[in-house]
Amino acid sequence: MLNRIFPESTNDQYRGHVLAIWLFIPIVLMKIAISLLHIFSVDGGAQSVSTIPLDRYSVDAAQNIIALFSRMGLDQLLLGLIFLAILVRYRAMLPLGYAVVLLGYLFGKGVAMLKPTITAGESGASTPAMILLVISVAGFLLSLVGRGIQNN
Repeated sequence: MLNRIFPESTNDQYRGHVLAIWLFIPIVLMKIAISLLHIFSVDGGAQSVSTIPLDRYSVDAAQNIIALFSRMGLDQLLLGLIFLAILVRYRAMLPLGYAVVLLGYLFGKGVAMLKPTITAGESGASTPAMILLVISVAGFLLSLVGRGIQNN
């Protein structure tokens, strides 16, 4: 299993189930779309998506939160572009891509438990996050099984 997650060669010789490739597409698209929302949205998605009550904070504090959300969007964009490279060129790395998604979700939940965010309501991102989690678990498992395709 570790050889599938950390392949010796980072080429397009993917050996998992072909469905895992298709399941990775919405993850890549969502990661890039969410990153662009954080970068280009006026509030960085902090209030409009995450329901952080920016209007209750001073202008400086609200601006700092928006700036942090925008920088988080840049990190997500870079990760999304790496995922796109995995999808298009380095498919042997697909299990590692799924592992990164799953670890990011789990560690994010852990950090949120240690340092919770005070919001005005439930985040609009919770339902898409759950859908992506289910897709990621299925894709990860599928990427580890079978001989699948070798060259694309």
